[in-house]
Amino acid sequence: MSQAIAKKRLDYQAPNYLINEVDLVIELDPTDTIITSTLKCETSPHAISSNAGVASEQDLILDGEDLKLISVFLNGSAFTNYRIEEGKLVIPQAELAQLTDFTLQIKNSVDPINNGSLEGLYLSNEAYCTQCEAEGFRKITYFLDRPDVLSVYTVTIIAEKAAFPHVLSNGNLVEERDLADGKKLVKWHDPFKKPCYLFALVAGNFDKLSDSFTTMSGRQIQLELFVDKGKASQGHHALASLKKAMKWDEDVFGLEYDLDIYMVVAVDFFNMGAMENKGLNVFNSKFVLADSNTATDDDFFNIESIIGHEYFHNWTGNRVTCRDWFQLSLKEGLTVFRDQQFSADMFSYLATRISQVKVMREHQFAEDAGPMSHPIRPDEVIEMNNFYTVTVYDKGAEVIRMLHTLLTADGFRRGMDLYFERHDGQAVTCDDFVNAMQDANEVNLDHFKLWYSQSGTPRVKVESGLESGSKELNFTQRTNPTADQADKRALYLPIKVECLERSGRKIDLNLNNDTFVLDKANASVTVPSEDFVPVLLSDFSAPVILDYPYSLEDYLLIMTFSSSDYSKWDASQALYSSLISELYHNESVELSTSVWGKLEAALRQACNNYELLNEMLTIPSVESLTQGFEFSEPLKLSAARSAFLVQMQENLQDFLLEIMANTAQKSYEYTKVQVNERRVLSAVLQLLSYSKTPEMAAQLEKRFNSADNMTDKLTMLKASQICSVELFEKLMLSFESEYLENAVVMDKWFALHATTKSNDILSKLTLLASHRQFNLRNPNKVRSLVGSFAFYNTDGFHAIDGSGYQFLTDYLLELDPINPQIAARLVTPLIQYKKFAKSHQEMMVMQLKRLLNRANLSKDLYEKVSKSLTS
Repeated sequence: MSQAIAKKRLDYQAPNYLINEVDLVIELDPTDTIITSTLKCETSPHAISSNAGVASEQDLILDGEDLKLISVFLNGSAFTNYRIEEGKLVIPQAELAQLTDFTLQIKNSVDPINNGSLEGLYLSNEAYCTQCEAEGFRKITYFLDRPDVLSVYTVTIIAEKAAFPHVLSNGNLVEERDLADGKKLVKWHDPFKKPCYLFALVAGNFDKLSDSFTTMSGRQIQLELFVDKGKASQGHHALASLKKAMKWDEDVFGLEYDLDIYMVVAVDFFNMGAMENKGLNVFNSKFVLADSNTATDDDFFNIESIIGHEYFHNWTGNRVTCRDWFQLSLKEGLTVFRDQQFSADMFSYLATRISQVKVMREHQFAEDAGPMSHPIRPDEVIEMNNFYTVTVYDKGAEVIRMLHTLLTADGFRRGMDLYFERHDGQAVTCDDFVNAMQDANEVNLDHFKLWYSQSGTPRVKVESGLESGSKELNFTQRTNPTADQADKRALYLPIKVECLERSGRKIDLNLNNDTFVLDKANASVTVPSEDFVPVLLSDFSAPVILDYPYSLEDYLLIMTFSSSDYSKWDASQALYSSLISELYHNESVELSTSVWGKLEAALRQACNNYELLNEMLTIPSVESLTQGFEFSEPLKLSAARSAFLVQMQENLQDFLLEIMANTAQKSYEYTKVQVNERRVLSAVLQLLSYSKTPEMAAQLEKRFNSADNMTDKLTMLKASQICSVELFEKLMLSFESEYLENAVVMDKWFALHATTKSNDILSKLTLLASHRQFNLRNPNKVRSLVGSFAFYNTDGFHAIDGSGYQFLTDYLLELDPINPQIAARLVTPLIQYKKFAKSHQEMMVMQLKRLLNRANLSKDLYEKVSKSLTS
């Protein structure tokens, strides 16, 4: 049961030893890569007693995992008085007692080709790659594998010249020469101290795109993008996005890139979306490769966003990094906020914000309410990889956004400037960041800091009461107990408030920036009117659940008259959710004709704003709707949503056909105008597809065959998935034939199959798993097939006989020994069993117990499953 031992934030102790310089010599070989690391170490000032002035009694314990030790040298002499304990290399303190600084040389070997975890150094698809965050460097060599040990790295790599023409690592290239035996030597030096999780190595045979960027101080930066052979034409958007990100970070935050070269490498086998290794970003290919024939509008958007995210880490994560992994949101929450602001500036505020809010409502709120609930700065964890959550990233970004709201853009910039002035080159904490914001703006943020230590989603209840010719809006906040914390306190909540008269006129509330701060359990706002509709939480100004007794008429009024497009969308979603709830409780009810007429009138007001119209025509997903029910019956909820969509297309058919007729297919360009037109068309076609008529099927087939871009093709496939099983299968065969050799595009094909409503879905999934493009060792394939089914195929996953739960569990048992990180992420739909009706809970628990009874279950999966069964 050693795997059950939790690490606690409050147990943090500074390292007793520092490693100031690292010299690595790596001789690449598929099964026997030799790594020689020369470490210049010193006793940490922390370890010296202020009284005695001598080192504390502490062995030097270097982390290691799956390593074969060859030799150890201490200060140039062979050293054998070490111990290996649970994989760690232990140098006894007695050997170091008389040394304030020393050099340790360690030689070991690793087996890259058999490293299926995709952590440390691995060989996949004929390329070497590394992934060291969070604790992967220990799979390369023995080291103090913790983020607060910062070192300057020099890396020499020896590789077969013919097979690996591109051999890359962090920093600047300082030497490259051929060796006599058909190999070559490449040396890289990174002058900036960094933690070992930012180390990177890539070696392979790639196509290379080159460009340059001139910084605000006039320095010329070489930009290089490496992609699989034959894919160079699909890398131009990523390279252009990088230049946009570099310029934006200079303009908005005054942050300039520091090395002479910036490299991005795209690989197919990668656990994450991307990794911000200093000067050498490693990307999942799906977030780099794009052209109109292979990538959708959403792909173009995501590539720009993620390229920006990893670049922004150069300062918020690399130059200033985390003291320990409990501070992960220090870099991730902050950098997610920065990439969101970048995307809003580059493309669209509204679409970007709505996308973020959907993630919060569909996924983060569920995590808050489930067994893995934790604050954005967690207190304990068993497996560090389980820190990479929507709470740490996305809720962390919402907390940063609230600071930005409270301090204004100028105040936030002052705080960022002070943060870098104080902490450049350091490993720091979340408190250090908030303190810089506080000191730069001369405000007290002690109460605000509670966001970092309290888990759960606050619920804000709003009621109105008459008070001498005006009304009081009374706000009450409460956070329910969570699996990790029983007691909760009132948080600091900025609530945006707008009030509308029934005529639609806005009422002046005399609030600064329309924002009311709820910083205690109860507070109120006076509204100088007796009859009004409040528009609450505009722009999702705080990550809370709102409770106000809106009527359908109220929602329609907001959709028509609110000054905020976000609030119009939000009201439309609440309206649809309310109507779907009616059908959930009474499946035979016919919704009022008057509702459809008023809804059409509200939608028509958005016809000159396709960006807003698309969002208002998008119906909440089952995942989002589930959050509004306690112990929901998922199949019944899915049926209610489908019934609503049928009624919606019947009652709004003329309006929808009118939009379709006015939205012609055009030669593809990735522009905001065209993107919005394609998104509206997609929403309209999916609604009309619920008619299931031969005429609609013929329209979809015609548009599919004439489409000149991936966005339109996928639109027709998704609509045909609803309209006609026969048409869907026909078009999918055509799609497969065209894109069979394109691994990234085939992920879309797998995902579409996995989300199809079908009585024999499990048989189809089993057949697809034998497809030559599917590979259980490739995270993208597993996510697209198994993940899409478990997360988004409500009818299949929640099948009444429990077969969907068993299917996922069978895959997790097979996947866990190969790649525990991916297995732990895919278990999420099972561990959220408490949201569902008792019959579903019992079947899901049975499968979780199957997992827990598995011998040698990984720490990653063990932590999530055990917590879900004991919470």
